[in-house]
Amino acid sequence: MSAREILAGQDGFPEPDALDALAQWVKVPSVSSDPDRAADVGHSARWLARTLRRMGCPRTEIWQTDGLPAVYGCWPAADPHAPVLLVYSHHDVHAVAPSTWRVTAPFAPLRRDGLLYGRGASDAKGQIMCHLWALGAHLAAAPGRVPAVTVKYLIEGEEEIGSVHLADLLSEHADELTADVVMVSDTMLWSLDEPAVCTTVRGSVTATLTVRGAHRDIHSGAVSGAATNAASELCRLLGTLHDGAGRITLPGFYDAVAEPGPALRESLDTLPFDERTWRADTGTFGAGGEAGFSVPERLWTRPSAEIARLAAGRTDAPALGLIPAEADADLLLRLVPDQRADEVAEQLRAWLGEHRTSDFSYDLEISPTISDPYRTPAEHPALAALFRSVSRAYGSPARCIGNGGAAPAAQLARACEAPVLFFGTGLPRDRWHGPDEKVETAALRLGVSALSAFLGELASVPVSR
Repeated sequence: MSAREILAGQDGFPEPDALDALAQWVKVPSVSSDPDRAADVGHSARWLARTLRRMGCPRTEIWQTDGLPAVYGCWPAADPHAPVLLVYSHHDVHAVAPSTWRVTAPFAPLRRDGLLYGRGASDAKGQIMCHLWALGAHLAAAPGRVPAVTVKYLIEGEEEIGSVHLADLLSEHADELTADVVMVSDTMLWSLDEPAVCTTVRGSVTATLTVRGAHRDIHSGAVSGAATNAASELCRLLGTLHDGAGRITLPGFYDAVAEPGPALRESLDTLPFDERTWRADTGTFGAGGEAGFSVPERLWTRPSAEIARLAAGRTDAPALGLIPAEADADLLLRLVPDQRADEVAEQLRAWLGEHRTSDFSYDLEISPTISDPYRTPAEHPALAALFRSVSRAYGSPARCIGNGGAAPAAQLARACEAPVLFFGTGLPRDRWHGPDEKVETAALRLGVSALSAFLGELASVPVSR
């Protein structure tokens, strides 16, 4: 079936009642970063488990953690020797600022013009439902409604706060999570016009840098012009994070940066890219970053360092002439193959050591939930099967892309001892983590077509067990 037929809805997926189900799930405010929403995250887990059971999934469980719950599902194939696919995603959602939403309230989903608005509609409840709809389509055509491959699901509830208990889940449930192939669904497409398969994701290191220049806030009338200023020092320090060409100044930072593989390199050379469209889709004013590289190259093949939050002085009232004693910033570093997150964390410490002065105190707190970048093995037959499935769904050959964000792919690959593939239905214009998040019905339809085809293709992939 061609992409044009799928976009016209002639394949029947997702049907209106299926989209209504997704809207019901989006209503659940499963914000993992808000302790007052812990019960809602639990509600979200129960909603998903109930949906799996209604589909007929033979084994569905809610796995409790020391934090927020995950959902596990397993639908065995008739053949015990058939390949095993583990699908990873998350049912928690990012925090919201309701006053910034214009189309609808964050948890009052609205369908309009082929879009479904609401927090989590794309990241990542819509993507999870796409996988479930694809399994339903596969089962509808399967003998005895039994899948050709064993399909497992691990849908965690803490991804938006750094997957703080994912390692515990992978260790405690190692037997249930054995797989031949892992698929991460929490990724983006490039566009609906250009079929693509993601083959690399960036890793991440997050840290909070705090600078102190006094024991307490001081009235400027007493010390202005003579006292140390923590905010000014933090700004000076952050200004040294990049050089004039946009390169990150951490010592040794680029030593392990690998060149992109041939498939990604070829795709980058031919990818239709329009900066004006990209800026409109993402809401950014301009294209910045490392000189000498295109926007797709910066997103997929080069590391980055961002200031994610910056604070100093009174935030609850006017400054009233005070010089702040303390200033802090949250830093987010994105890594590419073959960088290692633990090594970059040490490079960040070394950078601070090179630039600190004796007039201030400094504290660098690095998050324990750092993650390594990951590249899907280019020669693995499951990757070829995914390329065939996506190409068939879109009606034209799929190209190779990367993902600008991070995912726990390397962690999953190590724990499951299996290669990780990527396929999601997000788009750059879906406004993940921002106001008026949305998902496009067309992307879901294409995803269902591609993923249901992939389940059939995967059945013929040889496994090493």
